[in-house]
Amino acid sequence: MSRRIITIGRQYGSNGRRIAKKLSEKLGIHYYDKELIKLASEQNDISYDELVKVDEKRANPWRYPVEDPAQMESRFRFEPMNDVLFYTQAQIITRLADTEDCIIVGRCANDILKSRPTSRSIFIHAPLDYRLQTVMERTSLEEKEALSLIKKVDKQRKFYYNYYTDKKWEEMSQYDLCLDSSAMSEDEILNVLTALYESIL
Repeated sequence: MSRRIITIGRQYGSNGRRIAKKLSEKLGIHYYDKELIKLASEQNDISYDELVKVDEKRANPWRYPVEDPAQMESRFRFEPMNDVLFYTQAQIITRLADTEDCIIVGRCANDILKSRPTSRSIFIHAPLDYRLQTVMERTSLEEKEALSLIKKVDKQRKFYYNYYTDKKWEEMSQYDLCLDSSAMSEDEILNVLTALYESIL
């Protein structure tokens, strides 16, 4: 039986992860973000630290997989670690959707669960100035470095999503609900998402 699932895509600096965590506390259900890497590490017996390096990043099409020492084992010799992680996480996400109500951040979860009638997809975004301020406060970086980081992470997430779903990450029409986190208070956003969760039948 499918459970109620909220998937959250997010621009870097839009506070999507923070909102997911707060929502999980409000609803009393788990949220999965970096935890998915840990579960994938345990399932495949691969170092967590190695998987973190390729999390939400597509494989480099110009680089042969065995250039990475972690992929020298025969079982990974012809498959980029990015692919190993993505397909393992897809299995885990599907399994979670069968067993518990939860919130899943990123990892193309909205597309993986698109056929589930009890899954709702959210995209959290915000103007660049707002995200820049958030990242500067979060990381203590200067403006130039923070801007560079935002562009880098968003580019990685976009390429990753587009590659594995054959869709466009920032195409709002593929999400059930898109929210500008700068336009509403955190409590207002949580109230909207709580109502959405409770409306799932």
